[in-house]
Amino acid sequence: MSSSLSVFLLDTAATRRLVGSRDEQLLRAVDEHFGDDLASDDEWFSRQIEDGAPGAAEALRAVVHGGPYSADPDHAFQYGYAYRRLCRLTGSFLDNSGFSPFRGSWLSVVDEGLRALRITAVSLAEFHYGDALPDGVPPSAAEYPSCGEWTHERCLAALEQFERSERDGHAPPLEPEVVDAVADVLGWLRHAGRRPGFGVIGFVS
Repeated sequence: MSSSLSVFLLDTAATRRLVGSRDEQLLRAVDEHFGDDLASDDEWFSRQIEDGAPGAAEALRAVVHGGPYSADPDHAFQYGYAYRRLCRLTGSFLDNSGFSPFRGSWLSVVDEGLRALRITAVSLAEFHYGDALPDGVPPSAAEYPSCGEWTHERCLAALEQFERSERDGHAPPLEPEVVDAVADVLGWLRHAGRRPGFGVIGFVS
């Protein structure tokens, strides 16, 4: 079974504030941009919705209004997807060609490549196993979507680690596909580093 990593360049603090903002204009913008996507997801998750999970639009409204939420953690996955839609709307999608789709422990393999380059300030595994959903979004019993966040400060720290490694002439041998994936990650870090307050929010699904 394959998974997909979606990564977005965002003002991370401002993005978190969208939860509970009660911004009706934001809801209208999501419906305008992703109306077909909402309907498609409702069809995909029709069985879960029949069992009581909120539909995509209902989950989105709950996240923007800070509730009401389903009390069943088996249904809370919909709120994670709702938050991802808010990130898609308000952020910039970053190139993820080295990660979508991916299989097995690929994120950990690339993390090993980052560590070989002495980059330890960020980890791709956080996107797979992290719990970076904002306060107010209920935790889910489902594995997906998972969410991780790299703050602006951590992105800068990772870039500094890479630049120091380059200055030291440290060039460990890496498999070509790992080199390509690491190049993607460095691109994300550079985008974030150029914009104060901006970081990377990623979702695995």
